[in-house]
Amino acid sequence: MFLARYHDSPAGAFDELVVIAGIVWNPPTSCAWAARVLVNSVEACRHGRKEVGLPSHVATFSKTEASALGDEPLAKSNGILSVLGIGSTAPKQENRREIEISETKGSSTKHLCNISMPLTGSHKHHKWMGPAIRMSLPSFSGQTKDHPDLLKYSCKVECRVRPVKPARIWNPRSSEQQECSDGEINSVGSNVLADSDAQSRSISVLLSKPIFAMEFSSLRMHVDAPKIVVPQCKKKEVGYSST
Repeated sequence: MFLARYHDSPAGAFDELVVIAGIVWNPPTSCAWAARVLVNSVEACRHGRKEVGLPSHVATFSKTEASALGDEPLAKSNGILSVLGIGSTAPKQENRREIEISETKGSSTKHLCNISMPLTGSHKHHKWMGPAIRMSLPSFSGQTKDHPDLLKYSCKVECRVRPVKPARIWNPRSSEQQECSDGEINSVGSNVLADSDAQSRSISVLLSKPIFAMEFSSLRMHVDAPKIVVPQCKKKEVGYSST
């Protein structure tokens, strides 16, 4: 997943949560594609759908700041003590940002997840902000209602990057039965059911075990216009083959 706050863009300032569907090897690097994109800007949602072919949806990002107990090393790490769990950490009060994300459609709202992460915006407690890097991230999009073709685009990124502790993500309302605004179970048609299934799968991805987390600071991103991916076909005497 990718959580971002854009302070400036053609659509203005907005928050974004991208649920990554998968990554495929595409030499010399890998391509990723999004299963669901949530933004708290109607214009950013429209741009993502119409211009980039993303599965964008409008959502609310409710933010609060709270204090919580965390673990901090007491002294220089000792391998034996760390294994035994003796005297290696102590409770420490830390400030965290809590974000509740809910997807909105018309007058109805559906809770998606909660995200909790340490406040590191000032970097006063983290003098090392990581190396400055430049990279190009190719991605797939399309095969949506607005763009039925498979598309490919590239994000050119300049930022500082460093490993961080993964955010905590949970869904306290996952057991609740989701209903329409009129109080009846939604069974309008296959499109609604397909979208509901896609949302459920996105929640499953968000709640899965994190492998690695990175923070991108001082981020500048340029997104090229997407291009249609055209399969290369070779005609033969009988039938044809495609690659």
